[in-house]
Amino acid sequence: MVYNFKVFKKCAPNGKVTLYMGKRDFVDHVSGVEPIDGIVVLDDEYVRDNRKVFGQVICSFRYGREEDEVMGLNFEKELCLASEQIFPRPEKSDKEQTKLQERLLKKLGTNAVPFTFNISPNAPSSVMLQQGQDDNGDPCGVSYYVKIFAGDSETDRTHRRSTVTLGIRKIQFAPTKQGQQPCTVVRKDFMLSPGELELEVTLDKQLYLHGERIGVNICIRNNSNKMVKKIKAMIQQGVDVVLFQNGSYRNTVASLETSEGCPIQPGSSLQKVMYLTPLLSSNKQRRGVALDGQIKRQEQCLASTTLLAQPDQRDAFGIIVSYAVKVKLFLGALGGELSAELPFVLMHPKPGTKAKVIHADSQADVETFRQDTIDQQASVDFD
Repeated sequence: MVYNFKVFKKCAPNGKVTLYMGKRDFVDHVSGVEPIDGIVVLDDEYVRDNRKVFGQVICSFRYGREEDEVMGLNFEKELCLASEQIFPRPEKSDKEQTKLQERLLKKLGTNAVPFTFNISPNAPSSVMLQQGQDDNGDPCGVSYYVKIFAGDSETDRTHRRSTVTLGIRKIQFAPTKQGQQPCTVVRKDFMLSPGELELEVTLDKQLYLHGERIGVNICIRNNSNKMVKKIKAMIQQGVDVVLFQNGSYRNTVASLETSEGCPIQPGSSLQKVMYLTPLLSSNKQRRGVALDGQIKRQEQCLASTTLLAQPDQRDAFGIIVSYAVKVKLFLGALGGELSAELPFVLMHPKPGTKAKVIHADSQADVETFRQDTIDQQASVDFD
């Protein structure tokens, strides 16, 4: 039986450094991040001359629009999270190789060199902020890429012709266990008026998956002498750009307004369920909406909730994303409003953990990149 697996390949412009990686998404398990591994194939000239080749994992954080970069201003910071010399290999190199690395090393020849990088779990997740319709340049957000280059040292200024970079993502998946069922009760009393208005909001569960419909259970008990004229339910995306002191804001990514069952007279009550589905398709070209980090040939979606081991351990160059359901009751001009909020978690499901077996007759689906453009997609038989 033939087992297929995918390999991403990218060459430097001079064709003397080639990068192979088995995947571009690396999972942050909160307690640790998957190792970033791959293979580098060097030209015979580089091997013969013992040219030094280095590898790095770079985190790029753009916090301002590219079109506003005038008079020498630069709104992008690049952090090197991991760096090491790949070739010539250090004598004391006892890192374990993955099955894919072992297979590629056998088939790519003696000029193939493996590498493995480890980054901190506190590093920010890959998130980008959606641009407006008239915005140009790179979007704001956090992105990652692996950089392989030939030079004299790790801090050497790299030459573009002998440098290869491939974008990757640091992502999180939904936890396997549900948390407590979210529920909140808020009350409002009125000056010079007896009684109070009570609003109870409950969600079916704490963890939802992207594309899943969210049922908001609403119970209103009107023990005041005011009337409830309208009900509005919203899903709000909270975005916190940690670098800025006032960098927190909210986007309403789904909303529903109804007057069904209204007005709710004094002394009466109402129970109803309102359904909302937060989708990117309903928020296209809305500036500032947080999206999952993008790599080529993958569909975008709303950013997932950011999970933190410790709430106070926030990377200064990170973007923290959260979600909450907000229900608002409108009582008219004199009565005002009554609001209740419930936070919840919105994430992608964890894919199957069963590892793929790589046999001698396995076929590698090699996706080739060249100078930031996808040239071809080929199927290579690794017999």
